[in-house]
Formats: sequence, C-alpha cells, structure tokens
Amino acid sequence: MALMASAQKPAGQAGVPAIGLRERKKIQTRRAIRRAAYRLFEEQGYDATPVDRIAEAADVSPSTVFRYFPAKEDIVLTDACHPLLEAELRARPAGEPMAESMRHVAVEALRRLSAEERAELAQRARLIREVPAVRGRTAENTARDSATLSAVLAERTGRSPDDLEVRVIATAVLAALQEALTYWAANGLRDDLGALVGRSMDVLARGLRL
Repeated sequence: MALMASAQKPAGQAGVPAIGLRERKKIQTRRAIRRAAYRLFEEQGYDATPVDRIAEAADVSPSTVFRYFPAKEDIVLTDACHPLLEAELRARPAGEPMAESMRHVAVEALRRLSAEERAELAQRARLIREVPAVRGRTAENTARDSATLSAVLAERTGRSPDDLEVRVIATAVLAALQEALTYWAANGLRDDLGALVGRSMDVLARGLRL
C-alpha cells in the first residue's frame, strides 16, 4: 500500500511476528536501494536517474536492484512492510467495517513514521502524482492490495474473495486511501495526512453521501 510503504513496526511487538536474520538482511538491502534512489531522484530527477546509478549509490549490483525491484517504478511503490500491515488488518475485530479497520491501521502506521520515513513518504506522494510511469505502475500494485483486502474481508464474512461486493468494498477503501495521498501531495503536503485518511474513510462510512 503506497501510503504506508515506509511504515515499519519493530519485530517482536505485540501482534507482529519476529523476523529472521535472512529476512532482516533483505529488508536492509531493500532500504539501502530505496534510500539511494530517493536521494538521486531528489538531486537529478526521476527520469534522469538510471538503475545502474542507483545500484552504484547503494553499493549493490544492478542485478541485485532488479532482484528486489523488477522495475524502477517499484523502488517507489513496493511495500516492504506489506505482510506486517496485512497482519495488523487481520488483527482488527472481525465485525469492524473495513473502512474503520483501514483508518486505524493507516493512522497508526503514520504515527510510527520517523522523520526520515515521513520525508520518503512525501517524496513518494510527489512522484506518484508527477511521474506518469510511477502513476501507471500504481494501478498494478493496487490490484495486489485489493486481493489482500478481499481475502481479509472474505475471512471475516465467510464469503468468497471473488464475491463482487467484497471486491467493491476492497477497491473503494484502497481508492479512498490513494486519493488521500494524492490530495496531500497536490496541496503541498501542508495538511495532516492522518486527518485526510480519516476524512476519506468517513466518506465511505456514511455511504458516499456529501
């Protein structure tokens, strides 16, 4: 989920599975690549930054970059903490509306952001808004995230993940979340993002009425 792709919850906290050494090393490599890329994107611009330059700055090979991120756009969009956020969604009360569950998980993830992670999130929001290739790749990632939310909803309700109503709810929640991020970027990052997430979930909760 692009909105929360920087949010990490330390392993070992309640409800979060411990992460093994091998996985921790993978996370460290992924972070090093992403941080090098963001620095270069800021200095040179997204289109002017080739993958081999990112690899050099991260002290890895280009093949390593592509092993973690199949396309350059994925450096911006791939969610390193997706499994943790999925676990947190599943930990919410079974009868809770999905909009309320997402509100809680997203706002809590934002609260945990360090200053560096918040700066990365701001840059991610700008890139999604300004770079057509990144914006296009977002749609592909949204399909994956929709499948995740559909699976959570299916577990809660006993329906199939392919049930139309399940898929509509999952897609609507993600669209509202993405629009909060886009609105934040379009308005110069001045608003409180957590409040925007809350407002977007409110729209869904009241049945799309203005």
